This record gives sequence, C-alpha cells and structure tokens, in this order.
Amino acid sequence: MQSSTKFKTISEVAKEYNVHQHVLRFWESKFTQLSPLKLSGNRRYYRKTDVELIAYIKNLLYIDAISIRGVQKIFGRQT
Repeated sequence: MQSSTKFKTISEVAKEYNVHQHVLRFWESKFTQLSPLKLSGNRRYYRKTDVELIAYIKNLLYIDAISIRGVQKIFGRQT
C-alpha cells in the first residue's frame, strides 16, 4: 500500500476499512459528498478527505446502526 502518496485506489481503501469495493461504489451513489477523482478509464482515486468520510460513514452505518437514509439526513440530503 502506498500510504505516503496523496491518493489511494479503491482496492486500498476497501482493504483498509474491510469493506467490499462494490460497497464503496454504492456509497458514492448514496452520498454525494463522497466523490473520488476518476481518471484514466474511470479508475477511482480517493483523497484524504474522501477516506476520512468513508471512515465516518462506516462508523455511522455499522457502529451507530443508523440507516442510509438517516445518514443522508445527517449530511443534509432528504432523499
């Protein structure tokens, strides 16, 4: 893993937070605040702020047991 670089790939983030890559892609569709850079063939590159947001979302969903809709409301999205 390239922890000293500015960006992380989806596989690095998925491994770090013990979630599947498809879960991260699903979260992108549900949480507009989560928007990794998409370069060269739609490969996702997560910035530090994206990775921190993923940790926060995972905590809200898995630890605090808040629904996706509840997390969306926390983020100010009413859909």
